[in-house]
Amino acid sequence: MDRARPLLPSRRHLLKGAALAAVPHALLPATRVDARPQAVDYPAAEWQPASSSNYTASSRPTSYSVDRVVIHVTQETYASTLAIFQNPKKEVSAHYVVRSADGHVAHCVRESDVAWHAGNWDYNTRSIGIEHEGWVDKPAYFTNALYEQSARLTAAICDRYRIPKDRAHIIGHYEVPGTDHTDPGPDWDWVRYIRLVNFA
Repeated sequence: MDRARPLLPSRRHLLKGAALAAVPHALLPATRVDARPQAVDYPAAEWQPASSSNYTASSRPTSYSVDRVVIHVTQETYASTLAIFQNPKKEVSAHYVVRSADGHVAHCVRESDVAWHAGNWDYNTRSIGIEHEGWVDKPAYFTNALYEQSARLTAAICDRYRIPKDRAHIIGHYEVPGTDHTDPGPDWDWVRYIRLVNFA
C-alpha cells in the first residue's frame, strides 16, 4: 500500500453522497434486515444472538414442554459470556444473560429453541437458562439490580409457560442431575430471589 499519497474522494463522489443523504429514507431501496431482533421473547431484553452452532433449533413448547428455569452464574464477565456464546466452537449457550452492574438483560437464544446450558439434554429441552454475570465466590456481583431484573425476567417466563414460582421449578445449575457445577453457589439468596419473582 502506498502511504505517500492518500486517496481523496472526488468532488463528484462527495456530491453524490450529499444527494443521497438528502433523499428521504422511505425512497431508498429496502435493505435486508434480520427481523428476529425486533421480536425478542422478553421485551426488556436486548437481542445478542448466540451462534447457531451453540443451540438446537426447536419449536418449544410444541416440541418439548417448558417447566423449569435454571439459574446460572457465568464465572466470566458479561461481555466475555456473550463472546463465548457467539463463538461457534464453544458449544454452549443460555437463553438470557443478566449484567451485574445494572441488571441489563441480553437475550441470546429464542425460548422456542433449546439452549445448551444445563449439561443434561432432558433439562435443556424443558428449561429456560438464565446466566448471571459474576463468580460463585464473589457475592458482590449479586447486586440489587441483578436480583430485581432477573426476578422480573423469571416471573415473565413462569407466567408465559405456567411454571410455578417455587424452588421446585426455579432451580440452580447445581441441582441438574449429573452436573458437576456449583452455581449459583452458596451466596445466592434463594429466599430473596423467589420472593422477588413472586412479587414481580
